[in-house]
Amino acid sequence: MSERLAAWVPLLFVGILAALTFWLDRAVQLPDREAGMPPRHDPDYIVDKLTAARMSKTGATSYTLAAEKMIHYPDDDTTALITPRFVSYGSAKAPVTITSREALISPNGDHVYFQQDVRVTRAAYDGHSEMVMRTAFLHVMPEKHLARTDRSVTITDEATVVTADGLELNSETRILKLLSNVRGTYDPAKAPPRDGKR
Repeated sequence: MSERLAAWVPLLFVGILAALTFWLDRAVQLPDREAGMPPRHDPDYIVDKLTAARMSKTGATSYTLAAEKMIHYPDDDTTALITPRFVSYGSAKAPVTITSREALISPNGDHVYFQQDVRVTRAAYDGHSEMVMRTAFLHVMPEKHLARTDRSVTITDEATVVTADGLELNSETRILKLLSNVRGTYDPAKAPPRDGKR
């Protein structure tokens, strides 16, 4: 009888150890969920010195995105960018560049929210000087070539200074809509020549 008991003791010990391990694993993982607490907002990966490009069906570059750092959060599938630089080539005449201190990308990448010291620069082209727009927040939809804000904006070029509350910019058609409280000044003496003469 004692020999039989001696044979079962190791198996009994292994069974107790397995049950204890299972219980400890459940005790560590479930309390937050059982208490109704949301999952933690911790990154699952971080990329330094990011550079990415999106190509069109014809193989031309549609837009590029660069950042000092990219941080991805698995709980809501969002991506944060530090000092991002987005360049849209929707218009062959003049690319549009957007920079800011930080940005947030939606889970599917259809929306980018630029925040803090946002600067939008349309390159000079065909007698038009460079245009710069500054604001605190900008919502960009890359696939639609659209950028929007409801915050105050200041737009400058070589001869013009315009302020407004809110705007919508289509980088493909180069149409800019100012939404409200629009004020501006224009100095024709500073305007770039269209025919090579002042």
